[in-house]
Amino acid sequence: MGVAEQARRSREAATVLATASRRLKDSALDAMASSLLERYAEILVANQADIVRSSASDTPAHLIDRLRLNVDRLHAMADGLRQVAGLPDPVGEVLRGSTLLNGLELRQIRVPLGVIGIIYEARPNVTADAAGLCLKAGNAVLLRGSSSARDSNAAIVSVLRDAVASVSLPPDAIQLVDATSRDSVKELMRARGLVDVLIPRGGADLIRSVVEESTVPVIETGVGNCHVYVDEAADLDMALRILLNAKTSRPSVCNAAESLLVHSAVSDEFLARALPALRDAGVTVHGDQAVVAAGSSVGVPVVPATDEDYAAEYLSMDISAAVVPSLDDAIVHIRRYGSSHTEAIVTGSQAAARRFTAEVDAAAVAVNASTRFTDGGEFGFGAEIGISTQKLHARGPMGLPELTSTKYLVVGDGHIR
Repeated sequence: MGVAEQARRSREAATVLATASRRLKDSALDAMASSLLERYAEILVANQADIVRSSASDTPAHLIDRLRLNVDRLHAMADGLRQVAGLPDPVGEVLRGSTLLNGLELRQIRVPLGVIGIIYEARPNVTADAAGLCLKAGNAVLLRGSSSARDSNAAIVSVLRDAVASVSLPPDAIQLVDATSRDSVKELMRARGLVDVLIPRGGADLIRSVVEESTVPVIETGVGNCHVYVDEAADLDMALRILLNAKTSRPSVCNAAESLLVHSAVSDEFLARALPALRDAGVTVHGDQAVVAAGSSVGVPVVPATDEDYAAEYLSMDISAAVVPSLDDAIVHIRRYGSSHTEAIVTGSQAAARRFTAEVDAAAVAVNASTRFTDGGEFGFGAEIGISTQKLHARGPMGLPELTSTKYLVVGDGHIR
């Protein structure tokens, strides 16, 4: 079946979903969660086939980690679906309303977007997250995962479609687009009029390609070159805990820290502690001259950094590092190399925190907290569809409200203009 035919079926399913009750949609989500756990064995068998195939093709370790499923990750996927079921239904929410001077009643309400296409790499957990969020918001979804996860995604979608059908909703609300052909991506990007919006999730090359080549409107989810800035007024114990969590808790995700900036007033003391701690955690530091010198003084080798290092989203156990003479210089550095995802400051100064949060342009700015908190689940949104780094319609972790549009209801009593 071609993408155009799938999109037509999605549009029919979206028409049903748009008027489905919250109770029915939540029943579908609960059935989807239960089915993932009941049929875990077939999902894990499919996932193992993907792992074996990817390992044989020398896929980098961080991509294998993103691809891998286990019972714990399946439980997390099921929990995410149940959390979404417990969230308020955004469809029909009144955003504003009034009675005009002429007596017309005016209301702006949330409505589904319609048909959403998701183009994403590895991470088969995205399949369940995206399907659940789109369904709750009344949308049908076309899922185009990477070829590396094709068996995992096929198994997951089969489970989810059966669960949706079991509560008498159309299974075509969730469809998987062929991942073995690049033509399917091109067809999806050019399905204007059938697909209402595309959301790319993946590396910089994928996102750039979708943004530049698609005729379908795109919500851009950006890469995560996230910085941790240790201010001169920082609690250095706190700063070290935040840095290690932000970098090492899961380095292959977009909210992991990729860059460290340290104020020169505390750089000697902090780097003397941070560099050995990063080395012991298995992190390779790419630093400027001051960081290289600090590494030499404590016996920790540091790779001299280039502009490419400071701009990199490593997604691995690597981090760039630089010493800056002031908060101003930290902000300039972030403006130059940051990706507008998440930036963090560690400081005891309210003035410094205010300036940082006001002047740093990012979807999320953290004060005395890890970058790893930029996540739909951590923000209380349930599972997220992605983290938008653009400024139109949606920005930051995209939960249910970001998967809706609005319409105006105008109610009169024979009014004419």
